[in-house]
Amino acid sequence: MAAPWSARLRQLAAPWHQLHIRNNSNRSSVVRFGRQAYVRLYPVLLVRPDGSTINIRYKEPKKIITMPVDVSLLPEAERKARMRKRDPKKVKVNEERFEDEFKVEDYSKFWKRK
Repeated sequence: MAAPWSARLRQLAAPWHQLHIRNNSNRSSVVRFGRQAYVRLYPVLLVRPDGSTINIRYKEPKKIITMPVDVSLLPEAERKARMRKRDPKKVKVNEERFEDEFKVEDYSKFWKRK
């Protein structure tokens, strides 16, 4: 008769696709992996400053990467337009005043003791 530990040893020596693992909803992952380095490279769309695009392989799984535009090389009108877009937007606050005709004397009869 084989030792009781030999069955477990055979299971550990089996290929990964033959291992019996209970997969259920408790094993699902909700958030991304917090890895420092990714083992593989992922296909990513790279957008250059002139608007052209290329598909590259990148170390992190991202959808799109945009290269920064050097503002000093742009024409004056386009540079000013881009700088205006960077400024914070001013929010208008509309203060509406409501005039009410509430009079305490009209309702004081409800809280007076008889």
